[in-house]
Amino acid sequence: MSLTVTPELVEAADEGRMTDEDFVACVRTSLPYAYRLVEELVTALPDAGPAGRDFADNQVPPPDEAARGQLLRAMASTSIRSALERHFGVALAFQNCHRVAAFAPEAVGRAQYQAFVSPRAQVLNQQPEFVDC
Repeated sequence: MSLTVTPELVEAADEGRMTDEDFVACVRTSLPYAYRLVEELVTALPDAGPAGRDFADNQVPPPDEAARGQLLRAMASTSIRSALERHFGVALAFQNCHRVAAFAPEAVGRAQYQAFVSPRAQVLNQQPEFVDC
C-alpha cells in the first residue's frame, strides 16, 4: 500500500471534499523519507542557479529498504508525484532507485532537464549495485 489513509480522508475523497493540502499531508505522513527528500531538494534549488545548474538532485542511496520503497512509491504514482510538484512548485525527474531531481518548472524545456531525463543519462547513471533496486 502506498499511503496510510484515515477514515476521514477516505470520506472526504468519497464526498469530493479532499483538498490538495489534505492529500499532501497524507503523503507527508505516509512517506516521510520521500517527502523530506523532495523538500530538501526544493530548498537546495535556489543554490543550484549560480553554479550554472537548473536543478538540485540527490545522489545518495536511501538509508534502508523502507526508505527506498517510500521513494519508489512516491515517484511511481502520478497522483503523489504531481501533488508534490504542485505543493513545492517544481518539476520532479527520477532515475534509478534514488536519483531524484527538482527543477524549476520553467527549466523543463531546457537542455539540462532534457539531458537528465534522456535514455543516455539513464544508461550512464547505472551502477552494478543498482541492479536490484
